[in-house]
Amino acid sequence: MTQDEMKRKAAEAAAEYVVADEIVGVGTGSTVNHFIDVLADMKSTIEGAVSSSEASTRLMQERGIQVFDLNQVSNIPVYIDGADESDHYLNLIKGGGGALTREKIIAGASDKFVCIADESKLVDVMGTFPLPVEVIPMARSYIARELVKLGGRPVWRENFVTDNGCDILDVHDLQIMEPVKLENEINKMAGVVTVGLFCNRPADVLILGTPDGAKTVMPKS
Repeated sequence: MTQDEMKRKAAEAAAEYVVADEIVGVGTGSTVNHFIDVLADMKSTIEGAVSSSEASTRLMQERGIQVFDLNQVSNIPVYIDGADESDHYLNLIKGGGGALTREKIIAGASDKFVCIADESKLVDVMGTFPLPVEVIPMARSYIARELVKLGGRPVWRENFVTDNGCDILDVHDLQIMEPVKLENEINKMAGVVTVGLFCNRPADVLILGTPDGAKTVMPKS
């Protein structure tokens, strides 16, 4: 089974968490694109969706799924999104696609966060995938110097601008042993919009696509 097929299996399994006649939160990325295809087949059973990126909004609108602005809705029973890495406590690194800020907002506004990924994304210690940090453009060099002090090697994601008009620094060479502490430390830096650590609000459920089908992982206690 290919990696893409494993992503599809995870996306299909996530459909079980969608609540009928309610709004579903939808993230961004290659695995989520499969979920959007699945959601299109059941769009008559939901009220609509809120989206974490302009790219996902376009895909859903093309498939006839009504997309609401987050300010228009008061309740999101479930948010479905992917991840670039997850540890066994379901702390996540997200932001490879550049939508980390809006993803974090919708995750925070949702009752349940279901993460979907292929099995390669589950790791013992996060940091092999470079940690994205969205920054106000004028603060980019200052934040980069501060990230070096934390032991990282920040690289500016050139020729990329987020949906919020900001820059991204991808931080290499980190071994993230205390993810909540690191998330809080980076978020305190003036000029940081969001760091792509989802640890204060981790996933509630992780669905992994494997060669044997979808596997559900709950956070390690």
